[in-house]
Amino acid sequence: MHEITSTLTGPTVAESLATIAAEQARVIRRLIDGPNTTPDAEFEAAVARLQTARRIFVMGAGRSGLALRMTAMRLMHLGLDVHVVGEVTTPAIAASDVLLVASGSGMTRAVVGAAETAGQVGAAIVTITTTPGSRLAELSSTTIVLPAAQKEDHAGTISAQYSGSLFEQLVLTVGDAIFHTLWQASGATAEQLWPRHANLE
Repeated sequence: MHEITSTLTGPTVAESLATIAAEQARVIRRLIDGPNTTPDAEFEAAVARLQTARRIFVMGAGRSGLALRMTAMRLMHLGLDVHVVGEVTTPAIAASDVLLVASGSGMTRAVVGAAETAGQVGAAIVTITTTPGSRLAELSSTTIVLPAAQKEDHAGTISAQYSGSLFEQLVLTVGDAIFHTLWQASGATAEQLWPRHANLE
């Protein structure tokens, strides 16, 4: 077997992992200890809205949307009624529902449009963003602000990673934290959640 030697210059994969882990840890520490961009009250409000919603609708564009789809799956495992916006079986949103969205800029056209529609029918809107003064934040009932780089911030002062990678990673992490909080509050065991996992794949 021939040994393959990389000709790449720059950081190794291990060094890149260390960079990513350090950036994630820095932002999470800010969220936990402060100066908090998102006070505990906003996290608690997001959990309460999702816990009491009749149905939860999830939407994001690109990688942010992919990260939120993972959160949608976990909320479904918990037994909540969850729909991903854009799927052909997604019903109309109503006043007793929650729209959970993510957009770093808070200006993504399709996401803002969905939030405007949700607001018009009286649904609550929970937003994850980097931009507290954005149009999306203005429309939201609850806003979780992550101090991460937007996808068009190429200066590298907030994150050494490409585009919105840090934000998208944190969308997944915060989504998992919200799920974990809801799961622990439910009192359900892992065995009780397991039957909801897909069995047609």
